Amino acid sequence: MKIINAFRWNEGYVQPCEIRVSDGVITELGHSLSTGEQEEIFDARKTLIVPGFTDVHVHLREPGGEYKETIETGTNAAIRGGFTTICPMPNTKPVPDSKEKLEELNSRIRERANCEVLPYVSITKEQQGEELTDMKALKEAGAFAFTDDGVGVQSAAQMKQAMKQAAQLHMPVVAHCEDNSLAGDGVVHEGEISSRLGLSGIPSSAEAVHIARDVLLAAETGCHYHVCHVSAKESVQVIRNAKQAGVHVTAEVTPHHLILTEKDVTKDDAMFKMNPPLRSEEDKKALIEGLEDGTIDFIATDHAPHSEEEKHTSMKEAPFGITGLETAFPLLYTHFVDTGKWSVGQLIRWMTTKPRAVFSLRRRELEPLHPATFTFIDVGRTEVIDRHTFVSKGKNTPFDGAKVTGIPVCTMIDGTIAWKEWKKK
Repeated sequence: MKIINAFRWNEGYVQPCEIRVSDGVITELGHSLSTGEQEEIFDARKTLIVPGFTDVHVHLREPGGEYKETIETGTNAAIRGGFTTICPMPNTKPVPDSKEKLEELNSRIRERANCEVLPYVSITKEQQGEELTDMKALKEAGAFAFTDDGVGVQSAAQMKQAMKQAAQLHMPVVAHCEDNSLAGDGVVHEGEISSRLGLSGIPSSAEAVHIARDVLLAAETGCHYHVCHVSAKESVQVIRNAKQAGVHVTAEVTPHHLILTEKDVTKDDAMFKMNPPLRSEEDKKALIEGLEDGTIDFIATDHAPHSEEEKHTSMKEAPFGITGLETAFPLLYTHFVDTGKWSVGQLIRWMTTKPRAVFSLRRRELEPLHPATFTFIDVGRTEVIDRHTFVSKGKNTPFDGAKVTGIPVCTMIDGTIAWKEWKKK
């Protein structure tokens, strides 16, 4: 198969591109390739072709929460958003905290997933923060990494022991950083908006204190420590200092924390309830600077689908979380590339190359011998986000009605079209 009428980002420029694919692998790439006899032609229709996106932080809810999302609907949302590898968190029922449970989950994934799915396993049994899992057995069963995401590991001693074992196994420990004694029953950022709306606040220190604790433990144990969804300027500074000191710490940031702030929360609206919460303009600025200078390594969505009923209530009762797989790239492209703040190459790197490098996943680049796993983006196409059109079961987003450009229109996995939605010409 030969892909024609495509463009790619190469050496700082968008350039015309043709790609030859054989048996799911790139065999040739150039400006203009010859056409073989009876060769299948795939017309990319002047779209930008990039390696399929990787999201190392999603929630698929299956098993136990299928009314919110399933492996099938979640992976369909992924490929619609241009993601070809996703890593689901272990806050399911049951939690994948044993070899047997992980094997059962992987069996479901093989049957139902429409893209690559690499599942996390928990640090502690049932994510209760009390007894460590059998990390060696879980690694042998194919665990991606260890995390109690959704719950910060409250005991420093437990976290130190987990890091020791993970370091011996050459596996990452991935952390939702939150000190429960500081976070309390907060639902939004502790500040001006929480006071005005009469809602309990979560201070930035609840996150930063855990990160500070954990980077010291990572330095002591030699563990690769990864921080989920960084939200506060204090956290960015702690991570920056740790990296400068040679600690093996990496970090991610979400699209919503890069785009929104607490000022976007104008009323008690659970569509804006996520954990960590939207913070101040200063925090957002620090996150952007941290991403740009390498303190924060890449972008992840924290795709967290919930039912309509759950989200149509007060922030005081609603669960934390918003969906992200189907909106991430267009939102980021619109806010940062279209405005000239970032190059499209930077955004592509933070959604493809960097997460794969951090977690030592097989490289995927537009180069010969790499998998023909691509996302095709119509950079001139503009749409209005309509949550009711999501293929995810979760329709919970604060971005409903936002006008965006840079739309993923086709996803190819190993040379096969997984999803396509060309705009009528």
